[in-house]
Amino acid sequence: VTGMSPLSPYLNLDPRYLVQDTDEFILPTGANKTRGRFELAFFTIGGCCMTGAAFGALNGLRLGLKETQNMAWSKPRNVQILNMVTRQGALWANTLGSLALLYSAFGVVIEKTRGAEDDLNTIAAGTLTGMLYKSTGRV
Repeated sequence: VTGMSPLSPYLNLDPRYLVQDTDEFILPTGANKTRGRFELAFFTIGGCCMTGAAFGALNGLRLGLKETQNMAWSKPRNVQILNMVTRQGALWANTLGSLALLYSAFGVVIEKTRGAEDDLNTIAAGTLTGMLYKSTGRV
């Protein structure tokens, strides 16, 4: 053999065919490369619920320990602390999840109504969510 062949002796094909310069994912016809507001809504709502639950659980632990500080370590104290952790976790998860749902819904509706994706949609969705939340008498 006088010269190196571009063919691989193991695969019996030209290795240039194995190099991929194209995108990793195959997108359906007409699909965007970036995720739209509707797709991101699920991540936003779920993330806010989980963040709220974690924050509420920590806050419940703090409140539970504070309220039961004069009690000896016993089953009733543990149950009371656990109840506080559960109650606060659920409360915060529900609150943040509801806010994320409102924000996402406003964002999707505004985007579809305006027919544009820009920062104005985000500002309007946040403003409407804040106004609606404040109008219900929440702090």
